[in-house]
Amino acid sequence: MSNDKILQPMAGMTLEEMQDAVTSLGMPRFVAKQLAQWIYQKRVNDFDQMQNISKANRELLSSRYCVGLYPPSQASASQDGTVKYLFDAGNKQAVESVFIPEEDRATLCISSQKGCRMNCYFCMTGKQGFHGNLTANQIINQVLSIPESESLTNVVFMGMGEPLDNLDEVMRVIAILTEPWGLAWSPKRVTVSTVGKLPELKILCEQTSVHIAVSVHNAVQEERSSMMPIERISPIDRVMEVLGNYDFAHQRRLSVEYICWQWFNDDIQHAEKLRELLPNEHVRVNLIRYHMIPGIEKLRTSSDERMTYFRDYLNSKGVTCTIRRSRGEDIAAACGMLAGKVRDTQAASDAKASAKQPRGNRSNKS
Repeated sequence: MSNDKILQPMAGMTLEEMQDAVTSLGMPRFVAKQLAQWIYQKRVNDFDQMQNISKANRELLSSRYCVGLYPPSQASASQDGTVKYLFDAGNKQAVESVFIPEEDRATLCISSQKGCRMNCYFCMTGKQGFHGNLTANQIINQVLSIPESESLTNVVFMGMGEPLDNLDEVMRVIAILTEPWGLAWSPKRVTVSTVGKLPELKILCEQTSVHIAVSVHNAVQEERSSMMPIERISPIDRVMEVLGNYDFAHQRRLSVEYICWQWFNDDIQHAEKLRELLPNEHVRVNLIRYHMIPGIEKLRTSSDERMTYFRDYLNSKGVTCTIRRSRGEDIAAACGMLAGKVRDTQAASDAKASAKQPRGNRSNKS
C-alpha cells in the first residue's frame, strides 16, 4: 500500500487562497504573490525553480502542495490548423480543449465539466451524461499547459459542460485570467457561453465584465424545449429579459449562438422570431453549421444558401449577424462534437509523467 501523500495543487488557487495556504505554514503573506507570479505568469511547475522563495519555504511548500500543472495526454491536428487536446480528468474520465489559430487571434476553447447535465439533443457532450465538475486546477491547466499557452489571445468557455453549472470554479478561473496577480488579461479576452442558466447568469453579469454568449438555437419556446431541456427551467425570453438589464453597448459584448438545421429553424419566420427575442440592437448573432453526431441522423445542417438568406434578413433588420466558420470538424473538434473519451486509458493516466512535448505525439486519434 502506497504511503504517498496526496498533495493539493496550487495552480487554480486565487491569490487570497494562496495567502491562506502560506500563512497556515507560518510564511509571510507576500510569498503568495511570488507563487502566483511563478505559476500564472512564468508557468513554472516546480517549487525548486522559484528562486526568490527561500529553500526552507520551498521544501515546506513541497511537503503539502504541488504546483499541479500537467500536459495533455493526446493531441489531434486538423487540416485547418485547429488542434484538439485531451486532458486526464481522473477516474478514467477526460476532457477536451480546442486551440483555434487565426491570422490575428489565437483562441482556446476550454471545458468546465466532465460531460454535461443539460442534455441538449444535438450535442455530443450532453449524450455522454454528467460525470462531475472540473476543479479550477483542471480548468486553468488547460490554458497553462498547452504548447501554445503563451501565444493565446482569447479564451472561450465553449467546450464540454455548462460553465454556469460549475460557477464557483469558473469564477476562480476568470479571476486567475483577469486579475493583476494572475494572467492580467482584459476581461474582453474571455467569453463565457451558456444555455441560459438563471440565477447564475445574473451573478456572472454582475461580478465580472467578460463577454457573454447565449446558446439560443431556436426562439420558438416549444421547439427549443424539445431540443434543450433547460428551456423548461430558464425560458429563453426570460434570459434575454434579464440580459437586457446590463450594459452591452460599449466594450462588453453579448452574442447569440444559433445552430441552423435544414427545414427546422432556418426560415424567415424563425429569423423574425429571433429578432423579436433580442433585448436590444447591441446583440450579435452567430450562425453555426450543425455538425452531425452519432445517433442523431435526422438532423441536417442548413445549406449555405439558406444560412446566407437568414443572415441577410437579420442584417437588413439592423441585427449584426455573421456565419461562423467551422473549424476542426475532421478531428471532431467543432461545435457540439467534444466528448472527451479516453481510448487509451493508460496514456491518459501517464499524462502527468510523460507527454512533455505533445506536439510530437499528435495523431488523428481523439
